Amino acid sequence: MLSHSVQYLVFVIAVFALYWAVHRHYWPRIGVLLVASLFFYAAFTPFPILIFLVGVTVDHLCVKGMARAQSQGVRKALVTVSVVSNLSLLAGFKYLEMLRQSLLSLLAPWGIEVRAEPFNLLMPVGLSFFVFQAISYTVDVYRQKASAEHSFIEHLLYLLFFPRVVSGPIVRASELMVHFRQTPSLTPEAGGHALFRIAVGLVKKLVIADVLGAGLVDPVFAAPEKYASAECIVAAVAYTFELYYDFSGYSDIAIGVAALFGFKFPENFNRPYLAKNIGEFWNRWHLSLSTWLRDYLYRPLGGNRVSKPRVLFNLMTVMVLGGLWHGADWRFAVWGAVHGVALCVSRCWEWSVGKPESPGIPRVALGMLTTFTIVVLTRVVFRAADMAHAGEFYERMMAGVPGIANVSPLVWGMLAAAVFFHAVPMKLYTVSSDLFVRMPVPVRAAVLVVLGLGIRHLSAVEARPYVYLQF
Repeated sequence: MLSHSVQYLVFVIAVFALYWAVHRHYWPRIGVLLVASLFFYAAFTPFPILIFLVGVTVDHLCVKGMARAQSQGVRKALVTVSVVSNLSLLAGFKYLEMLRQSLLSLLAPWGIEVRAEPFNLLMPVGLSFFVFQAISYTVDVYRQKASAEHSFIEHLLYLLFFPRVVSGPIVRASELMVHFRQTPSLTPEAGGHALFRIAVGLVKKLVIADVLGAGLVDPVFAAPEKYASAECIVAAVAYTFELYYDFSGYSDIAIGVAALFGFKFPENFNRPYLAKNIGEFWNRWHLSLSTWLRDYLYRPLGGNRVSKPRVLFNLMTVMVLGGLWHGADWRFAVWGAVHGVALCVSRCWEWSVGKPESPGIPRVALGMLTTFTIVVLTRVVFRAADMAHAGEFYERMMAGVPGIANVSPLVWGMLAAAVFFHAVPMKLYTVSSDLFVRMPVPVRAAVLVVLGLGIRHLSAVEARPYVYLQF
């Protein structure tokens, strides 16, 4: 049940009605959200719920143990158990097969046998987001930045809350769990803004991302040798925007649906392709992941408080591991490593010349163009089936084969719309949302109906799964 499907819309309406019918009573409203979240996840595949229950039980016991422990050594041992438990869950389902294949390729030439049969473990949907959010809570309790007084039911709901369980954003306990015991409220204005946010997310996903993907990206990446060099370049740019509108569209829907139940999720994107350097890009792209890596990996490694060589090492470590978080394939490590090198070069440049207080327009434009080029070129590795396929795509891009006929007018139009809506000031979205809220209810309903019909007309392809669903 994808969040851009009609089934999800019906599901949210039903849960919304039940939730607000009992919202003044703690256990009924928590029960509605938990049952809805379990049902929503089971619609994908029910078995992983048992795995998650085991993981939450271990974490909850560790959290309660840290609250009662008098010794710092005991607290450290408990948080270590929680972190190792979660990472073992992630490693077992996500990376075990990758490691088996790597060992097979490395040791086979030496005559050393490795298990030949694949493990065939089916990774639970949204496992990476579940694990990172689980670690954030137990570590925050250890750091005394989060309360350990929450019940097991609250802990489970925090990790499986249906608007975000599949693809984030990664929400901290201070942003969600602390509000479970507060009686929620929803004003007509807040509800209108939430509906507008959901509508924006649907347009991003179904109109822009899916049309770019089906209309150009998928066929070109499937057989780059059949397309001209310029068409491959346009496809790489189109994929860069497809990924943004696909994932930010999901985030918009998640933020909007959470708001309908009285919860505020953090923003996950801030016009990342307007970044002037690669460091700024990562401060704008997938914010919940970037801040998680900063707070739970980069800073514990020493962050900026260590020697310059160690800072560069920390940056590379974070980016390689962050790359591997995206998928059990060494090409994601390569993708992360290239970004890590770019971050290190950017940091060394800042150390040598300093940060300009007011860079001129030419320098800003050059920085934006350079950053966007790096992002587009590395996206090829991200999208390709393997490194060999990525190499073929790069080779075709640089072959100088003329032609652009396979880029349809619809794709050109969607690319233009993608660039325009990414570049406009955020105030435009705020003003548009305010105008929507001030409309009479019948007019709002008519607008949503027209929008739905327009989406159905423009999105000439079947709804596609979210790209980040695989992570």
